[in-house]
Amino acid sequence: MVNPFYKSSRWLKKRDRALRRDHYECQECKRYGKATPATTVHHILPVQDYPQYRLLLANLLSLCSTCHNQMHDRVTDALTEKGIRWQERTVLPPPIVCNSDTTLDR
Repeated sequence: MVNPFYKSSRWLKKRDRALRRDHYECQECKRYGKATPATTVHHILPVQDYPQYRLLLANLLSLCSTCHNQMHDRVTDALTEKGIRWQERTVLPPPIVCNSDTTLDR
């Protein structure tokens, strides 16, 4: 079942902002000199484990579908080695929490 968050206008706007920031190019392919259109925005720190970072632009990565499928196991949804490496090299600020349900966007 799809998380309702992914249908929200806040997510759709933030997703579009991430794609525009990355010029609609897959950031994983780009690391290897390939120009591939990005079709997906990946949460480096997964939403289910880190909901406070769900709308933080620094936690979002524009990817092609092939690279996105390589970031986490499609059956268990666990991060793969590639997904873990992106986490290790990503530095995120501490979240600004307004209340128990809301985190400010950055």
